[in-house]
Amino acid sequence: MPNDLLSGADQPTYDASSIEVLEGLEPVRKRPGMYIGGTDERALHHLVAEVLDNSMDEAVAGYANRIEVELHEDYSITIRDNGRGIPVDPHPKFPGKSALEVILCTLHAGGKFSGKAYQTSGGLHGVGASVVNALSDLMVVQVARDKTLYEQRFSRGIPQGPVEKVGAAPNRRGTTVTFHADPEIFGAHRFKPARLFKSIRSKAYLFSGVEIRWKSAIAEGDTPLEATFHFPGGLADYLKETLDGASTYADAPFAGTVDFNERFNTPGKVEWAINWTPSRDGFIQSYCNTVPTPEGGTHEAGFWAAILKGIRAYGDLAGNKKAGQITREDLITGGCALVSCFISEPEFVGQTKDRLATVEAQRLVEGAVRDHFDNWLAADTKSAGAILDFLLLRAEERLRRRQEKETQRKTATKKLRLPGKLVDCSSNTREGTELFIVEGDSAGGSAKMARDRKTQALLPLRGKILNVLGAASNKLTSNAEISDLSQALGVSLGTKFNIDDLRYDKIIIMTDADVDGAHIASLLMTFFFTQMRPMIDTGHLFLACPPLFRLTQGAKRVYCLDEAERDTWMEKGLGGKGKIDVSRFKGLGEMDAKDLKETTMDPKSRKLIRVTIDEDEPGETGDLVERLMGKKPELRFQYIQDNARFVEELDV
Repeated sequence: MPNDLLSGADQPTYDASSIEVLEGLEPVRKRPGMYIGGTDERALHHLVAEVLDNSMDEAVAGYANRIEVELHEDYSITIRDNGRGIPVDPHPKFPGKSALEVILCTLHAGGKFSGKAYQTSGGLHGVGASVVNALSDLMVVQVARDKTLYEQRFSRGIPQGPVEKVGAAPNRRGTTVTFHADPEIFGAHRFKPARLFKSIRSKAYLFSGVEIRWKSAIAEGDTPLEATFHFPGGLADYLKETLDGASTYADAPFAGTVDFNERFNTPGKVEWAINWTPSRDGFIQSYCNTVPTPEGGTHEAGFWAAILKGIRAYGDLAGNKKAGQITREDLITGGCALVSCFISEPEFVGQTKDRLATVEAQRLVEGAVRDHFDNWLAADTKSAGAILDFLLLRAEERLRRRQEKETQRKTATKKLRLPGKLVDCSSNTREGTELFIVEGDSAGGSAKMARDRKTQALLPLRGKILNVLGAASNKLTSNAEISDLSQALGVSLGTKFNIDDLRYDKIIIMTDADVDGAHIASLLMTFFFTQMRPMIDTGHLFLACPPLFRLTQGAKRVYCLDEAERDTWMEKGLGGKGKIDVSRFKGLGEMDAKDLKETTMDPKSRKLIRVTIDEDEPGETGDLVERLMGKKPELRFQYIQDNARFVEELDV
């Protein structure tokens, strides 16, 4: 049958009763990944961040100066502040409910939309506290307001009773939240004291006016069971501790704080600290309204723009014409930076707030940092000269490597025994080039027609490559698929791998959107993780996101990654005329070149997933790879037992 449609007799009933309406906090429990990014250990710890951010917002707004975080023996968490306390009076729109219940049981309910209650805040969408409530099998909230202590209890987002007065609180104010993450959602994952300790300490650095007290009933390594954090020096103290005595090119870091109100007549501020060192790789940790932004964003872009323009201008004043060759890439090499901004109504990418998208933040941060950097360089010519010399050296090394790479690519066919099935691109430089690792020759045929010949290369793989975890070294070197991969990339395996030899800027795994495709992708990622780890660490490995469905309605056409996206479009329509026709792609080989280019290969319209390793817990990634891909089937079986109940659909 066309498009694998069922006959009328086989079709399940599809009428109004088939349309689910999820009420209250049901959507959160149904799709937790939409709100906290998954159900893994990282998502679990994000629950603490959501509640802690609310207390930090009270502190930043000037209403609290003390926060307490306690991890209990049963892995429940208590977070207490001495702020104003969540309002407990009846809500105007819901007279039968307190504001406390509305906040904790309703998505998109909060005090941070208008900017009246908070000028700057980490909470934005009114979903943080309610999401934590929905994903906890127990939550107890106590509020001390007006010399009275109130309490309300919840379970999985459902109130277990109304707000009750539980006593007098003549010398107390603020909010106390205690919650226990629901094992139905998070399985065997548990809070880790070391991870909590690290994130809590960073919060104290981000706002010098707050004292955070830590207490844990669970021991882990050398993590203290009790500690108090208060850092008057803010990010400068944080950077000093992070570098831990490493030699630096400047005796003291370039650090400071600028109030946007004074400079730009807009609420908010930016604080920063940066120094350069030959002792370690560079890094940048950025935050917006005390929320970590590991993927950066506009505030980072503004910061680096200020530093780059400042160092180039200083080089010109010093009569060094080569300063114009310095790029952001050179700055980051050996540059250790911390940036924290506070702005009103920030826009983030996604609920987990990993990347700041507020356009105005770039202008504000760049304008605030630039003048101070110019003055700092002029006032400390010794440090400025040392930094300039270091950056010029990095720029010269980068240009030399690029020149060598261009020469290498021009004569690649002479220097390298490239695999015969590699369809190479014509570019003479690595910059901007992409290698698509595709599944099978049929997919390779469509991809060959869809690609940009100048920058996009293809390497078809026949079947599944060797599972390299635990394989003998002679098996690796003799395996044809692995040999083709390493030759196409221009690199060696294991300890002999050199990132500078990599022939392409992006390595993109492009497999079918089915179980076999996912297995091939996992084998490839295991190979790269064990044999070419620096390629992942430096951000060169990606997964393509081919669609599973194509919907057409008249002249309108939409591609959907999964069933959920298909169902959403089917419900609201495409805006065309007539019946919506649904096509399911069984594999990339079924897609014509136009479909493949538009959805999966064209940088202007495609979606890519960058493969990364959790910087906070790098060992967790290795453990998970060993459990899922290693030689011990009992570890795989245990993992499946622990996580099988979270699977909503099977593709078999």
